[in-house]
Parts: sequence; C-alpha cells; structure tokens
Amino acid sequence: MSTDIEPREHTELRAAVSALGRRHGAGFDRATLWAEAGKLGYLGVNLPEEYGGGGGGMAELSIVLEEAGAAGAPLLMMVVSPAICGTVIARFGTEEQKRAWLPGLADGTRTMAFGITEPDAGSNSHRITTTATRTEEGWVLNGRKVFVSGVDIADATLVVGRTSDARTGNLKACLFIVPRDTPGFGRRHIEMELAADEKQFELTLDDVHLPADALVGDEDAGLLQLFAGLNPERIMTAAFAIGMGRYALERAVAYAKERQVWKAPIGAHQAIAHPLAQAHIELELARLMMQKAAKLYDAGDDLGAGEAANMAKYAAAEACVKAVDTSVHTLGGNGLTKEFGLARLITAARVARIAPVSREMILNYVSTHSLGLPKSY
Repeated sequence: MSTDIEPREHTELRAAVSALGRRHGAGFDRATLWAEAGKLGYLGVNLPEEYGGGGGGMAELSIVLEEAGAAGAPLLMMVVSPAICGTVIARFGTEEQKRAWLPGLADGTRTMAFGITEPDAGSNSHRITTTATRTEEGWVLNGRKVFVSGVDIADATLVVGRTSDARTGNLKACLFIVPRDTPGFGRRHIEMELAADEKQFELTLDDVHLPADALVGDEDAGLLQLFAGLNPERIMTAAFAIGMGRYALERAVAYAKERQVWKAPIGAHQAIAHPLAQAHIELELARLMMQKAAKLYDAGDDLGAGEAANMAKYAAAEACVKAVDTSVHTLGGNGLTKEFGLARLITAARVARIAPVSREMILNYVSTHSLGLPKSY
C-alpha cells in the first residue's frame, strides 16, 4: 500500500513492524511475537513516555496492528490491552494506577482484558446490569459479561459496571480493574467457530470485593471515560480488518500472477483483475478514514473522532470481507485449502462486521448523529 502521505517516522514504523511480522509469518506463536513486539516498544507506542511508552497515539498504534496483520500475524489483544485499557488508564487513572499498569502494558509484560458486553444488553451500554456497590473497604461487583477476549492470558480485566448516583438514584457507568485471581471472579470458555489464538470468555462476578483504588477515574464522569476507550477500539478494529484484507489480497495477487490455465496468467483476465483492483481501492479508502479518525482522536477531538472511528470501522470491515471473499474466489478450490491459508479468514473477516459494534448500529449512529435523521431505536 502507498504511504506517500505519511510522515517519515510513520513510514519507518510501518516498515519495521512489517519486517517483524514477516519474520514470524502466518504460523506465528502469539506469545513470542507479543513479547518481541513489546520489547521493541511497538505495543506501547500510544502510551506516555514517562510510563515507558512511545509518546505517540492511535495513529502509531494502528500502524503496528495493521502491519502485523498484513504480514499474517495479527495481535488481537492490541485492540484491548494498550488501545482501550492503556488509553483509559493514561487519561483517567490515578498516578498509582498509571505507575502500576502502564509500563507493563507498554512492554508487553502485563496484559489487560476489557469486559463490557452482557448477555441481555448487547450493543445497548445503557442496559448494563453489572452493578458496583460501595462499601467501607471499597466496592463489591456483581454481574455477567460475555465475549471477553483473552481473559486467560490477561493479568486483569477492565470491567464496565454501574454505580448508583446518590442524588438521582440512576445508574451510571464506571470502570474497575479486576485482577484475574480475585475471589468471585469466574470465567467460562466460549467455544467459537473462529481460528484465533485469543479465546473468548463469559465472566461471572459474584460478590467480587475490590479495594477503593480499583475504580478508574472519576465516579461521576460516566460515559465520557467509557467512550474514551471505545473510540480507540473502533480505530484499532479498523486496523485489524485492513491488515487482514491486505494479507488476503497479497496472496491472491501473487497467485493470479503465476496461475496459468490457458495462454496467460489468470490475472490478465478482467474478471479476475477488476475485483482484486476494487478490493485494493476499498482497503485504501478505509485506511484513509482510519487515519482521519486516529488524527482526530490524538488531537483531543473526541466528538469528531467518534464519528470518524465509526465510519472507519464500518468501511474497513466491509473492505476486509470483500478482499477476503475476492481472494478466496481468485484461488478457486485452492482458496479453501489449508496450504494457502485463506479459508480461515472467511469467518475472521466477519468479526470486524460484528464486533465491537455491528454495522447496523454504526449506520444508526451515522444516520442520527451525522445526518440528523430521527432516531429509530
């Protein structure tokens, strides 16, 4: 992909991460690559320098995930650990929380998961029922979460709960750091039809007692702190999807250049060439929107970043699905073999359409907030 509009340091970062990803390749060991990427400073490029990070932002972190994915070695936990959890703690955490977590998140020696989705809430964060009750010692959490990635490899989970507003009685969203081995904090592996190293879990919080300093940020900030993490999640999901789409497309193009059935390589036929060209164009366009969203977020424009991040996630997911489907069809029967490694992406590509928010909810957001149409839900 062209990088002509990028500053030199971004181009150099892109090249370095690409080289790392290609050294590990499609059969990579997640733990090994994670450790090496952390040691080289790639996992924490978005975190403050005073806590061991690179001092950059979502622009840099999205490059790391995109290029790792384009090399066939995507690191899904980057969406969660440095992007969501690292960003929230860096922006709203206490000095003690920053010192305790950010250096480890930056160098990869510590990992955090993120628990927001609930069985009966889905995309409606206002229906979250996990409650946090204040006690003399701190907090007690009760509730359930589903589709939480990497809980088994994470040192803690940043859990979205709701506290009662003493003035109004209404529930408001708050975030809590829950260490993995906290009593009452249970997990159940959810079997997925998805080829990914990171497992999915259902969490149960049964009278989980936490100290007062487990609360991240201001109890009264509510959704402000939550969406400070959700916008990076959308930007990074876009990077994940674009990287996957590029990986599939690169293999299809190489195949189309070499595969010959009649007198010329199949890539010479427009029925093959045009869909590949369209997939490339759509990935490039999605990438531009992702870069816009990252730039707005890093500049502190949360409102503008929210719109752009949703659009970027939508565009990247659609482009990824098209790139994967086109690549599989380009290879024909070979596209479904383990040898070429594209069939496993058919399911993985759909993840970007579904998570962390569905394409339909993004269309709801854009139609209401961007176009000013009446709310439909």
